[in-house]
Formats: sequence, structure tokens, C-alpha cells
Amino acid sequence: MKQSHYDTIIIGAGPGGLSAAFDLSQQQSVLIIENDLWGGTCPNRGCDPKKMLYSAVETKQRQESLSGFGLTGNTTINWPELMAFKSAYTDSVPANTLAGLSGSNITTVYGSAKFISETEISINDALYSADNFILATGQSPVIPNITGRHFLKTSTDFLSLKTLPEKMVFIGAGYVSIELANIAAAAGSEVHIIQHNNQILREFPTVYTNRLIDNLKNNGIHFHFDTTVTEVRKTDIGYQLLGDNELDLTVDLAISALGRHPNVETLNLSIAGVEVDSHGIVADDHLTTSNEHIYTVGDVISRKQPKLTPVSTFEGHYVSNQLLGQLTHAISYPPIPVTVYASPQLSQVGISLEQAQKDPEHYEVRIQDTTKWYTFNRIKEPEASMTTIFDKSTHLLVGAIAYTTIAEELINYLTPLIANKTSKSAVDQLIFAYPTPASDLDYYL
Repeated sequence: MKQSHYDTIIIGAGPGGLSAAFDLSQQQSVLIIENDLWGGTCPNRGCDPKKMLYSAVETKQRQESLSGFGLTGNTTINWPELMAFKSAYTDSVPANTLAGLSGSNITTVYGSAKFISETEISINDALYSADNFILATGQSPVIPNITGRHFLKTSTDFLSLKTLPEKMVFIGAGYVSIELANIAAAAGSEVHIIQHNNQILREFPTVYTNRLIDNLKNNGIHFHFDTTVTEVRKTDIGYQLLGDNELDLTVDLAISALGRHPNVETLNLSIAGVEVDSHGIVADDHLTTSNEHIYTVGDVISRKQPKLTPVSTFEGHYVSNQLLGQLTHAISYPPIPVTVYASPQLSQVGISLEQAQKDPEHYEVRIQDTTKWYTFNRIKEPEASMTTIFDKSTHLLVGAIAYTTIAEELINYLTPLIANKTSKSAVDQLIFAYPTPASDLDYYL
């Protein structure tokens, strides 16, 4: 019979909850609870499977760029084979996660937990208590409250498609929409994106997102800007979307990509004395909630940092170290790089371009068209650009934006330079493999 009291109970077995669980299991009794797929969204139906599908898009577009420069022939994406490739990985994630937890003597329970007091939870008609709790329940896709909303699907459905629809639409123009639309279009579907204003990827500078819009249009994606969907109807030939700006579009698949909302509804947090706002669970700079014995990590937190897997993992380690008495200081986030896996990729880290342009006395902005550099000419990059931001008083790099098919690689080289306050003279003392993107590093400084 399972024990009923634990040192720490963790609700949510995604990257944040798991990182805390494995850390704590070395010295504590730990119970972790999951009501969906073990491993969380990222490896099961998020960033990992998406990147596997994107790998085919990258290869196809790289071949197209080099067509006439030594490569001939056309590459097409076989959707069923690509999905089988994805599934070969994702299908094993829950079982492998459970096996890892069991091997670390971490107790697991499947089901939905809810607080019945500040120190107790109920799950599957059983009661459990703990000295401390960690809430790591993540987020779920938003479905708009419109007529016919039950006809709309989400990114979860897209990542499970056995066959590729001939025509589909994404409602919203954030990360999920842009990335999945890019994959679908490259695979041969007619793709539409409906956005309530005239911008995409609001976290990024419009000077780059406007260029990305042009590229995505050239890749066959149709944008419907300044348009709001008000109704979805099922017809004999598909799903009809109606809205303002004379919207009347019929597709085979309609996906809501309007962001995500925190998974807090079933937790009964008011009983536990945990404050929640519209963005998630409210926490202080030690990731402690309004109940001093309940912590929170990952996407369910109401915070300004990007909702990313590495951030959740970072927070999980931070909280576990607190509970083990290994640190007492407030959490301090390092520079967090963010990448949109479109065509091309768009990445940024550190001080934003908007912030730098508003404060020209303190920041210097350098914009470089790198298309003709050897690194990009070698792969026949259609266009490549790098924006770097420097602190005028120290001459150190404090921000960067990369727009290229290898943006994720470049931003990962620049991120530690920002985090470690590395000077150009220090970089000049390093020798990189040549010729590689890393060997260009000093030219960006």
C-alpha cells in the first residue's frame, strides 16, 4: 500500500516537475502526479515532435536553395512516413518517463489532484499530504468562445494527423501557428492564417516579422489580417469559417492557435490559499505562492519570462535546491534565447531591439546583412541578417536577433557571450573549427 504522506508532492510530470522530482528523490520521499501524458507537452505533443517534422522541411528547403548549384531533382515530403518517424519517438515517451521515475524511487499516481486543505490533496478517492507541494501543471490550448467552437482542433490534433489535409487554416499568428503552418505548407497543403490585427509574433521586431511574412507568402501561405472569426460551420465539403472583413473560408481542417491558458481549474487552489490571476499562478521571486509551503514552476506561473521547456527545467532545479537547503537567494534568470522555427528561422536573446531603440544613449544597434558571407553563400541562403545590440558604456554584447536558416545555432553561440559578459578581445583569443558559423563569431562583435 502506498504511503499517504510525503516530503514533497509534485503535481504535473512535465519538464519542470520532473527536474524537481529527480533532484529531490536523492534525499526526500517524493510523489508525482500526472493526469495526461507522462513527460508533459514538450516531448509528447509540443516542441520535440514539431522539430522532427520541421527537420524534413529544413532538408527540403536546403535542397531547393542548392538547386542549380550542384543538386538536381525535387524533394517531396511523404506525410505518413514523416508522421511515422515522429511517432516512433513520441510513442515511447510516457513509458520511458515512468520507468525513469520508478528507477529513482519516485512514487507516481495517474489522475487529477485537487486540494482539500492547505496540506492535503485528493486523487482517485485517496488522500495524500505533504510538507511541501510543487505545482507544475502547465498550459492548454485556448479555443475561442464562438459558435461552432467544437469544430476547431488544436496543435495536438495537428501533430497526430495521419494524412495531410488539402486545405487548412490556423486562427492566430503566434509561435504555434507560424511554425505548424510553415510545416504544412512545405508538405503540400494549402494553408491560411487568420489574425485579428496585422502583426505576427508580437514578441519580435516588426522589421523582421514583416520580412518573414513575405517569405511565408512566397512559400504559399495565405494571410487574412485584421480579421476575426465569429462562427465555424460544418458543411458537406468541410468547415466554413465566417467573420468580419468579409471572411468566408472553407477548409478541411481548422486549428485554433490563439495561445494557451494555465491549467489551474481543477486544482481547487482557493482552498489551499494559492493566489491565481489571468496569466496563471502568482509566485514571488523564490517561486513561492501565497501559501509558503506551495511552490510553482513552468508554464503555469504568471511571469514575464518565455514559456519554454528549458525555463521550466531551470525553475524545477531552482525550487528543488531551495527545498534541499542548498540555496536561499531569489531566482535569477540568465539570458533566454527564443527561436521561431519558420522559413527562415527567427531568433532573439537579451535586450530587445525596441528597448535599445528607445534608449539610444545607452545602447548601440548594429545591423548586418550577412547573405553574401561565406557561411551563408555556401548553403545559398536566400537572405540572412544579424542585429546585435551593445552597451555603450562597456562595449559588451547585450542582445541579438538572427534571421537565417541557422538562427538557432547562431543565437546559441551569442547567448553565453551575453550571459558571461564576454568581450570581443576575449573571443579573439579563441580558435574555432573553420570554416563554420562559430568561426564568424568575432565579426558579429
